[in-house]
Amino acid sequence: MYADITKPPAPLPTPQLKDIRPGILLLPPLSRRGHGPGLILLAHSSADPLRIDQGVPSELVKWAEEGYTVVKLEPNAFEGGESLDVINEAVRALNRCGKCDKGKIGLVAYAPELWNKVASRLPEVPDIVSAIVYGNEADSASLASTTVPLLRHLAGQPVKPAPSQAAGVEYHYPKAQSYAFATPFHEHFSYSLESLSHTRNLQFLKPRMEGPYFDLEAIWEEHTYYEFADRSVEHTMSTMVQEPYVNHVPTLTGGVVERS
Repeated sequence: MYADITKPPAPLPTPQLKDIRPGILLLPPLSRRGHGPGLILLAHSSADPLRIDQGVPSELVKWAEEGYTVVKLEPNAFEGGESLDVINEAVRALNRCGKCDKGKIGLVAYAPELWNKVASRLPEVPDIVSAIVYGNEADSASLASTTVPLLRHLAGQPVKPAPSQAAGVEYHYPKAQSYAFATPFHEHFSYSLESLSHTRNLQFLKPRMEGPYFDLEAIWEEHTYYEFADRSVEHTMSTMVQEPYVNHVPTLTGGVVERS
C-alpha cells in the first residue's frame, strides 16, 4: 500500500521560483500532487521571497505548500502601468504555467494600498472568483469595494460599531497591532492570529475555487505508518512540508509551562 522503505522516498518538491519581471514572481505548488489552482498575492517586496525562519514560511511559500500555483505582485510591478494590465499579466503567467489548474483564480492582498489599486478592476477579470484583503480597522472605510466575493480581515480595535450588513465576509482582530499581523517576519506578525486568518482564508477560497482538496486522513495514515510502524525517518519526512514544525513532547504531555 505504501512505498518500500528499503528504497529512497520520492524527493520533496523543491521551490522553482520564476521571475516574470521585476515585481512579479511565480512559484508552482510545493505539494506531492504537483499541480493546483492559481492564486495572486499582493504583498510588499521581500529580499528573500522563499524565506523560512523557525518554521514560519513566507506568504509565497505558505500558499505554494497549500497546493496553489502562486504569483506574487510587489509594489514595483505597478509602477508606470495600469493596474488592470498588471493583474492580466499575472493571470497570463498562471495560464502559461503547466502546473496551474486553469479556470478559477483567487487573490489575497496583504498590502491594502495595493488592494486599493486593483479592487475596482477585478470584475473585469473573469477568472478571479474570490478575493481576500488585510486592513486596519481605523482605515476600513477607505478599503476599496468590489463585486467579487470578498473576505476582509481587519486589525485593531473597532473605531465604530460594525454595520449590520457588511459587504462580503469580515473578521476582526482587536489584539492585532496592524494588518501586518499576517505578514511573516514583520514586527507586527502574530503566529496565532495569522494561523487563524489563514484557516479562514482556506475555508473561504476552496469552495469558490473548487480546491485544492487533499485526503488528509489518508496522508495522516501514511505519515503514522512510516513513523510508528516502519519507523522510517526518510519516508516520514516525505509526507511533510520542507521545514515542518513538530514537537511531540508537549503534545503528548499536555503542554509546557514556565517554572515558578
